[in-house]
Amino acid sequence: MRISAETPKRGNPTLLVGLVVVSLILVTVYYREGDTGPLHRMRDGVLAVSAPLARLGDAIASPFEAAGDWVSGIGVRREELDSLSEQNEELRARLAELEEARQENERLRELVEFAEERQLTKLGARVIGKPATPWEGALLIDRGSADGVEPGMPVLAAQGLVGQVYEVSERVAKVRLLTDQRSGVAAMVQSSRVPGVVQGSVEGALTLEFVAADTAPVVGDVVITSGLGGVYPKGLVIGDVTSVTERRGELFPRIDVVSRIDIDQLEEVLILLGTVSQDEASGGDVE
Repeated sequence: MRISAETPKRGNPTLLVGLVVVSLILVTVYYREGDTGPLHRMRDGVLAVSAPLARLGDAIASPFEAAGDWVSGIGVRREELDSLSEQNEELRARLAELEEARQENERLRELVEFAEERQLTKLGARVIGKPATPWEGALLIDRGSADGVEPGMPVLAAQGLVGQVYEVSERVAKVRLLTDQRSGVAAMVQSSRVPGVVQGSVEGALTLEFVAADTAPVVGDVVITSGLGGVYPKGLVIGDVTSVTERRGELFPRIDVVSRIDIDQLEEVLILLGTVSQDEASGGDVE
């Protein structure tokens, strides 16, 4: 049995040569003729006809190209976002540190100015422990006997008197607050100079005692230390009178006083190591 194999047809070389020759002739004519030549006009006509189709093709393809660019750029943008987010967190942390330093500098400046105005020998300290309940009338500060701190030394803030050191270790001291029930301060009303004693209480309230009704202060009067007894310098602000109430059968009215110091916000204090003479450090007209 014979299997016939078809012989593959070969292209016509004469046609190929002819096409090449025609192409060369057209190229030569195109470059030699002017812009108004027939080949140039033919090209312009073809471009005019095909331009709308090209624009339509670009319009159809552009969304797909944009989508491809977006997909390929997701990884890069994600890395950029992560980097920017990390930088933002670092900047926020740094800003918080700078703000904390600014506030601390402001508080310390007020303390220093307060002490210098009264020519007080002072030692700065940080509050490292605060009362956990209203009935605990003591603070812990980071100064002790190694710094020259002794029991009995007054402790101040820029707003006025805080209390008195009552227990000291080498590096830490305890301060009894004015509001403690065991505290008592020789005081006077700033405007009238009427003397009295400011006492604390179990609930942490301050009262001005031993002031007669006919010499009682009015709401808003400032109460300051009188300097009597030699424990506290004269003229330190204790607080402001908030109420004056007559008490039936009592010789003296109840005079409530509120300290200007917010213990919850207190972070730095001054310990008075000594003072100049009482006359020089009187500071009696504190507002």
